[in-house]
Amino acid sequence: MTGRNPRTIEEARAFVAHVESLFMPWNIEGLLDGFTEDCVVRFGDMPEFRGKSALEKLFRSRAERQIGYRLKKELRALAGDIIANYWEGEWRDAVTGKNMAGRGVEIWVMRDGKVAVWEAAFNFNEKGKPSAMGLT
Repeated sequence: MTGRNPRTIEEARAFVAHVESLFMPWNIEGLLDGFTEDCVVRFGDMPEFRGKSALEKLFRSRAERQIGYRLKKELRALAGDIIANYWEGEWRDAVTGKNMAGRGVEIWVMRDGKVAVWEAAFNFNEKGKPSAMGLT
């Protein structure tokens, strides 16, 4: 991107769309280019980790497991150096062979046009199955 944080809703929407495009198909190098070297990642229930090396392991593991990943991201907010988005995705699980679906929200704290902190909260389950939360 430009080396500076998005400053307008239009720039933030374009940034989110760019990131979305890097997942279909998986462009791990392109994804990594969008993060700072010292990035902090809080991804679901995984322990927090730091740095591009650990992030690359996450992306490669997901790319191997999430076959045919289809993703849609929508900008929700831009506030200073923070971008919030909502996403929905579908894939086939390489281990179980089951079709999966998920959705969640992400907060990106930006620095110099790159993600410095990635916080992601999400749920996923076998496509068409009742909620794994056990609620009715």
